[in-house]
Amino acid sequence: MHAAIIQRIMGQFLMLFSITLLPPVVIDLLYQEDAARAFFYSYLLLLSAGFLLYLPVRKQKNDLRLRDGFIVVVLFWIVLGIAGAVPFYLYENLDISITDALFESISGLTTTGATVLIHLDSLPHSILFYRQELQWLGGMGIIVLAVAVMPMLGIGGMQLYKAEAPGPVKDNKLTPRIAETAKALWYIYLGLTIACAAAYWFAGMNLFDAVAHSFSTVAIGGFSTHDASIGYFDNQAIEIVAIVFMFLGAVNFALHFSVVRSKSLMPYLRDSEFLLYASLLIIISILSVYALYSQSANHDFANAFREAVFQTVSIATTSGFVTSDYASWPVFIPVLLLFSSFIGGCAGSTGGGIKVIRVLLLIKQGQREMLRLIHPNAQVTVKVGKIPVDNSIIDAVWGFFAAYVALFALIMLVLMFNGLDQITAFSAVAATINNLGPGLGEVSANYASLTDFNKLLLCFSMLLGRLEIFTLLVLLMPAFWRK
Repeated sequence: MHAAIIQRIMGQFLMLFSITLLPPVVIDLLYQEDAARAFFYSYLLLLSAGFLLYLPVRKQKNDLRLRDGFIVVVLFWIVLGIAGAVPFYLYENLDISITDALFESISGLTTTGATVLIHLDSLPHSILFYRQELQWLGGMGIIVLAVAVMPMLGIGGMQLYKAEAPGPVKDNKLTPRIAETAKALWYIYLGLTIACAAAYWFAGMNLFDAVAHSFSTVAIGGFSTHDASIGYFDNQAIEIVAIVFMFLGAVNFALHFSVVRSKSLMPYLRDSEFLLYASLLIIISILSVYALYSQSANHDFANAFREAVFQTVSIATTSGFVTSDYASWPVFIPVLLLFSSFIGGCAGSTGGGIKVIRVLLLIKQGQREMLRLIHPNAQVTVKVGKIPVDNSIIDAVWGFFAAYVALFALIMLVLMFNGLDQITAFSAVAATINNLGPGLGEVSANYASLTDFNKLLLCFSMLLGRLEIFTLLVLLMPAFWRK
């Protein structure tokens, strides 16, 4: 392990992250509110801390190894989660604990969207913007952004990309050089964000809300500038914009890149993961609309269609926006939607969950095992589209799924042991490990009522989900630290 190299990288990243605290200062001054001092002091603190880390090891030039990459990725999310909490804690009028500030920061960076804050409508614009900004930065993985700028920092980035990239196949690159790959992803990401902000603005949001919500929509985050979330606007055009860009944000960004490069929609139509994902959203939407219309006396068909489709896309993509209190709907619907979040978005997207490609491979592997029961001597190959999938990838998917289920059960049991009821505990773990945000029961609106221990445990759950479990767990294995 190259400790000096890791220290240099963390120092550089902290200094870069400190720059993100300056836009909220400008916004606070524009609106003549009272949070600028908290952001500016946080900027100075993080810039100084990063510089003090960087200065003693600034001349270290060794290459990163894969093991170093895992350490940097995990440290980066933990350190940035702590750093991101500083403005929340320093702003005195917010009056929250260190634990709450950390929870809000990690929830933003991991694009979970779970919140401990209430009365959002009365908070300064700078605080509201900063929450959205955290989600936007975390949406594609801050590490991928760092990889894009690493050439000028003198750091090789493939090790970090392999540790951070979501999905079971992590060696596929859109362009020959990893830095170019990261840049390509961010050009797509930035383009979608700009298009989303413009669409929100034309649909009726003011400019501040349009930009703020575009950050959390494309990032599949779910933070809003209003307590009522998207429901605050009560605008069908705004809801349609949200549905479109939540769906696009949950699609593999490599597919978006291929579509832009080929100037054709055929890459979408040829992709098995995309087709399965679209099919699942349609099926779940139909079930939700039918259940809401047939089992709720307060919904006519048009109203049921509008609300059920929005909530289906929002929860299934792990965005977490709401337009109504879906937890109070006929019980089949919130449970169905919560289970849909386990599937989550596509690999290589900003969505959370297990990922559609893993679910597809699990289904195909299950089919293969049933065929083997019927034809024990048959050689059956698992294929995605027309491409055979190596057995090592299948094994990795099964390993991921087993670890996911075991950790989910363990965290849920600890929460129940610590006083939460079964529905709250189950939904809180689902909402955090899937990077979804809103749960059911006690956490349907926010997580403010939980104890500090439960909040910290759910922060761990958010990091597990964002880093897709193995990246974090591998650091806990003694074998990882052996030379």
